Amino acid sequence: MASSTGQATPSPASPVATNSAPLPATNMEPKMDAGLLALTCSGSFQDLESLLNGRPAAYTIGSSATQPPSLYTVTVGGDTLLHVVAAIHGDTEDSTKKASLVFDKAPSLLFVQNSQGDTPLHCAARAGNIRMVSLLVDLANGQGVNNAKGLLETQNKNKQTALHEAVRSGDNDMVKLFMGVNPQLARFPEQGTSPLYLAILLENKIIANTLYELSGGAISYSGPSGQNALHAAVLRGKDLTNMLLGWNNALTIQQDENGSTPLHLVASVLGQSDRRTIRILLLKANPDALYQPDNSGLFPIHVAASVDATLAISDFLKKSSRCAGLRDARGRTFLHVAVDKMKIRTVGSACRNRSLSWIFNMQDKEGNTALHLAIQKGSLTMFCALFGNRQVSLNLTNEKGETALDIARCNVPEGGLYYNQNSEVKIDLALKFAGAKCGISRRDYFEENDIIQERQDDNKNKEIVKEGTQTLCIGSVLIATVTFGATFAMPGGYRADDHINGGTPTLAGRYAFDAFTLANALAFTFSTMATISLMASGSSLYNLRSRIMHLGMAFYFIKISVTSLAAAFAIGTYMMISPVAHKAAIAVCVLSSLVLLYTNAELTIKNVVLIVPLCTRSGIILGLLRSVVIIIGIIIFQLWPIIVIFCSTARNYPAGKMEPAVQPPTPFV
Repeated sequence: MASSTGQATPSPASPVATNSAPLPATNMEPKMDAGLLALTCSGSFQDLESLLNGRPAAYTIGSSATQPPSLYTVTVGGDTLLHVVAAIHGDTEDSTKKASLVFDKAPSLLFVQNSQGDTPLHCAARAGNIRMVSLLVDLANGQGVNNAKGLLETQNKNKQTALHEAVRSGDNDMVKLFMGVNPQLARFPEQGTSPLYLAILLENKIIANTLYELSGGAISYSGPSGQNALHAAVLRGKDLTNMLLGWNNALTIQQDENGSTPLHLVASVLGQSDRRTIRILLLKANPDALYQPDNSGLFPIHVAASVDATLAISDFLKKSSRCAGLRDARGRTFLHVAVDKMKIRTVGSACRNRSLSWIFNMQDKEGNTALHLAIQKGSLTMFCALFGNRQVSLNLTNEKGETALDIARCNVPEGGLYYNQNSEVKIDLALKFAGAKCGISRRDYFEENDIIQERQDDNKNKEIVKEGTQTLCIGSVLIATVTFGATFAMPGGYRADDHINGGTPTLAGRYAFDAFTLANALAFTFSTMATISLMASGSSLYNLRSRIMHLGMAFYFIKISVTSLAAAFAIGTYMMISPVAHKAAIAVCVLSSLVLLYTNAELTIKNVVLIVPLCTRSGIILGLLRSVVIIIGIIIFQLWPIIVIFCSTARNYPAGKMEPAVQPPTPFV
């Protein structure tokens, strides 16, 4: 309601001299005058005083009105004039004089909240203006008994008081001022982010100590989402953690809305330098926290396994070895979780720990052991870690009646749309070599399921064949083009027409030349064959099984052509530059061999990794024999062009006669 002077009178409910709720900004008049706002922010105290008293001010914006403006208007954010003054940065006397002036004319503005629920005291604390904060507190005290206490306890929409803003600004003097006026202020809010939680979150140990000491220990430890200050401390450092444990040891058992204790949080952290010290502090304060699950039934050891925190698992086992057998809501041990999350380090570490052999064959609610899950994931490394431990049973069945071999066999796709060196194939062969058994079920049941699955995957396989054809076709055509061009651009050039056999390559008749020619011919032949196979795999005239077969052959032909092309490049370069730069020629040959090493690196590594587990299961002699036979077979299967190139070429030359006899040229007649 406006008075005769044009100013709005405060609502009767405004807490001018009582400790009632602050006046909401919605009771104010909208749209603060732009000139008044500008003068408040940038003008001098004298100009603002003149404007509010109805006298012409030296600083005005497009207005010649002599009537004082209304003090009960707000900005678009719901800020009153006192909010604006309180939020001014800089600890100046001019701003405090402005605040006193506005308060003298409209005392109720001190208690008004803006659209975010902030009072002017919130704004002053957020700006870090301790002089303004002190003034506003004194003004509130002057309005009545406990009015300052009520103002300090006023919470905004985030349930935060002005003390939160003081903590956030890092001003310990301001925190002392607030706590001196109201020692119980650190207890607000009882649910939500407390000032102490905020101080710990910001790693401000000084303010945290101030809050605890001035409150006499009657302090709120609460944080967002049901957390407490210790949840924040364990992720901020050992000093803060140790300090909170000294104040309240019961914080270790409190859970957030997800059921996580502070030990769950620290178990999930990697990379924190003092995380081990923090874990030890928590375990010393409350060893029972190891046996406290979250809402998903996960214990701290499960959480550590899910992030590959092997050191944390080791600490937990040292504290209590029985926690290794704890199961989550799905009946999984930490080893199941590590396998499910593909945490290879944790799986390997557990399998090397003989004291954990009693959990290796534990089954979850679906009957799966860790070995079942590792095979389902298709991870050769995790499989080898479990397979290489003789305590791990190979023949346990799950709820479906499947053993490890059954799952491995089902992982190998029917119809040939797979690479024969894939991990799934290696796992299947390793289990068969070790004598693993199938489940006690009729084979036709599994075959029927495979047929159903194969029919469901037909459309997917067609897309895979189409994409594979397009990708491989580029490589095969490129190799065919390069080798075709090399046939008519021989290294060393051609003899002149006035020489014997004019127009023929000058290096013809040498061992290296014949080897180059054969390598180039092999590369051209197999790349062309690959192109033909890819034409068939990409044609809808063929059925899906035939297209898959042609795609597999094309993939092998391209690998052979790449091997031959690398050999041709190395031989041709050596033949050209070895007479004048022998070391450079050798270097080129060595670098070219990297192509062959890279092409066969994956399958070599996979077979080498399987040597130790196979020896463990089948015996050293039999395991080594099988591994050596497999590796030699793979080398021959992949690198036979190299053998053919050099051996067949060498047959054309007597021993020690790798260069032709030099014949004098005959002049052309």
